[in-house]
Amino acid sequence: MASRRLLLVGEGNFSFAAALSKTLVASIRLTATCLQQPADLARDSVAQENLQFLRERGTEILFGVDCTQLADAFELHDRKFDQIYFNFPHCGRKAGVAKNRKLLAKFFQSSADVLAEEGEVHVALCRGQGGTPADKPTREWHNSWQVVAMAALGGFILSDVHPFCCETVPGYKCTGYRSQNKSFHMEGALNHVFTWSLPFEGSQPRIFRIKLGDQWFSFPEPEALVGKLNRNFLEASSHHPVKIINEKLIAELGKAFPLKRVKCSFPFLPQGGTTAFTSWNSDIVSTAFWINLSEENGNPETFTDKTLQDMEDILVSFSELSLLKTPGKDCEKEAHKGLYGQAKVCLRPSLLVHVQAVIQAPDFLPGSLYILSGPVFRKCHILPFTMPTFHETLFILGINKNLNDDSLQPLLDHLKDILDCLLTQALVEDSKLSSSVEFVFQPNGKDFRINVKTHNFGSDFAEDLIIGSVTSITSINDKDQSFLCISINLDLLAMLVWGISDWRLLWTFDRRFLKRFIPGRIEPFKSYSLYPPCYVHDISFWLDENKDFDELDFHTVARAVSQDTVISIQFLSRFQHPKTEQVSLCYRLTYQTCDKALTQQQAASMQSQFRKVIQQQLHVTPR
Repeated sequence: MASRRLLLVGEGNFSFAAALSKTLVASIRLTATCLQQPADLARDSVAQENLQFLRERGTEILFGVDCTQLADAFELHDRKFDQIYFNFPHCGRKAGVAKNRKLLAKFFQSSADVLAEEGEVHVALCRGQGGTPADKPTREWHNSWQVVAMAALGGFILSDVHPFCCETVPGYKCTGYRSQNKSFHMEGALNHVFTWSLPFEGSQPRIFRIKLGDQWFSFPEPEALVGKLNRNFLEASSHHPVKIINEKLIAELGKAFPLKRVKCSFPFLPQGGTTAFTSWNSDIVSTAFWINLSEENGNPETFTDKTLQDMEDILVSFSELSLLKTPGKDCEKEAHKGLYGQAKVCLRPSLLVHVQAVIQAPDFLPGSLYILSGPVFRKCHILPFTMPTFHETLFILGINKNLNDDSLQPLLDHLKDILDCLLTQALVEDSKLSSSVEFVFQPNGKDFRINVKTHNFGSDFAEDLIIGSVTSITSINDKDQSFLCISINLDLLAMLVWGISDWRLLWTFDRRFLKRFIPGRIEPFKSYSLYPPCYVHDISFWLDENKDFDELDFHTVARAVSQDTVISIQFLSRFQHPKTEQVSLCYRLTYQTCDKALTQQQAASMQSQFRKVIQQQLHVTPR
């Protein structure tokens, strides 16, 4: 087993190092440092006693180490520490919160130079200093040390926080309060554990290339969906929670109904494919992501290995498209309009677009439950439980009215029992929190919404969430034949089952997310990124009187520019100029991440870019 390395900074009398060294096994190497020189500690009998003890145990001791410049204290090959401890940092004297924040910021930036890839940074702070909800009482943000925001400057997120107990390190005597031989107030002190964050990477959309027939086409992924296409969460090898919940749902339904799985095509529709949207779901066409397939003339052998892999994944599951053919003489006008070599398609907004293909198949059997599962994509407003992409499972059941088919109600009852059971599995024993499923009639009197009233995100949250729908369809060719379609939002169901409060976590690239799920068990999800700070920015702009303003597009652009870090958009006011009658709108944007270290500067930069993009794309004039 490789030895682990611990670094202690800001040691005063070395009592923490001495106490900690008594608890460590031989395979752990301890390095204790302080800012003072040996002569500064010559008259401190406690420090001298501890230093003697540490030297006898072979502990590495370094003097004159500035915690804001740790790289200077170690050679390049000797910098990777598994844990760094800084107990009760303070600038000394009567330094205010601003100076101590600056100290923390520089310390975290310095720690980034010497911390191992899976290392931790431990910072102990007095009660209230951290500025997180873990502090009791919690200080106002501006009056705290804003430890999570300062850590973000070094690329760290808060992964754990717990009481700092001196009992666990007997002999530790904390000193240095205001540069005196005086202890800090330890009651209510907290230890904050920080880990590496995934870096913010450029949000340039990937270019996908596909071959249809003998021709190559390419398309960029929509900016609002960067990193969310082709993730394969439902594949056989996946251990993603949406896959787990989907398999549980299907297995339970299979106990009461014969099942037939239908393989979905890749989520695109051909030009003119909106005929797949029948009258009962045409409202979602306006929320679809539309893209252009562009004809490519390049040699596919010149593509990179990564691009080839993307192509192979898509070729396996891409649906046939009715593309525009090479124009002849009669089509020259269309060619001049730029239609040649392109086909407009949309990302599938619902699996319901495949219903007609399934029920018109010659081998379709009434009484069997046909199952389709796959990702769908819709433009949506930025709200806590709405998502631009999610995984949907669709169950299709054929019912023959002449045979007095009574399978409808048993299916709904069985589904309700399954969902109720799933939603209570992750509750802790004796918990008063609960979720209840109910089918709510739609205005047409025959369709249902599947609602869940949940308290699993805290007692302050009790909102009806729509996790699915039940739709009845009458056969076009046979009026005695009808079909029942049950749609389930797997992402939202997984959030409710495990208590995942942020849908963006389901799409994270951080490997720690999947490690939180134990095969065969459903336990409450514990996040590895706690109390991320929020940054609020307001924006106001003049509308173009000749252009319609679409608020859905406004939200979609904000999602794209911010890389999904905008968690809330609040309409503040509408103003009309008394002379020009020009209209101005004002909105408030709140930035916050769930798995990355977001700094105030990054949020401000995104807001600045957002102002430029809405001017270009939405034809408004920022004020």
